[in-house]
Amino acid sequence: MSETLMAAPAPHRPAPSPWFADRRAAQLLSYAAAFYAVAWAIHTGDHVRRGVGVLTVEVSTLGSIVAIAQLLVVAAVFLRWRWAALAAALIGFPDAVGIAAVHLLPHWSAFSDAFPGAQRTGVTAFSWFAAVLEVVGALLFGMAGIYALRVATRRGREGDTAGPANAPS
Repeated sequence: MSETLMAAPAPHRPAPSPWFADRRAAQLLSYAAAFYAVAWAIHTGDHVRRGVGVLTVEVSTLGSIVAIAQLLVVAAVFLRWRWAALAAALIGFPDAVGIAAVHLLPHWSAFSDAFPGAQRTGVTAFSWFAAVLEVVGALLFGMAGIYALRVATRRGREGDTAGPANAPS
């Protein structure tokens, strides 16, 4: 009787391996993080050059909060924290949209530091370059995060720990 009441054990499904277990994914995410950090520094440098007085309190506050999150996630990638790939995807895409909305659209709210039609705010061609560079960096960071997550999930399903991406070179 007890034998019929015993349920069959659930099939063992291994947990996804960490994103950094795949050398290619780890390198890609690390390069994207470095590019993103450099793009952030260039864009921030342009804000310093233009003077923070041209920013609304809303833009300045939101930008500061996002900058802290960006730098924490970039650091998490280099420290190879397990959640870093997910965080890269979660911050990269919204940051790209946010920077584009704040800078590349005409003035639309207190959250605007609009470059189109800007007068007496110090906007130059370099400002455009810096903003677009950070948008590109944010998109690449988000895409690299998704790639690393997909690789980790696939490796976890397959139980692969010694795939070709990890072969010694």
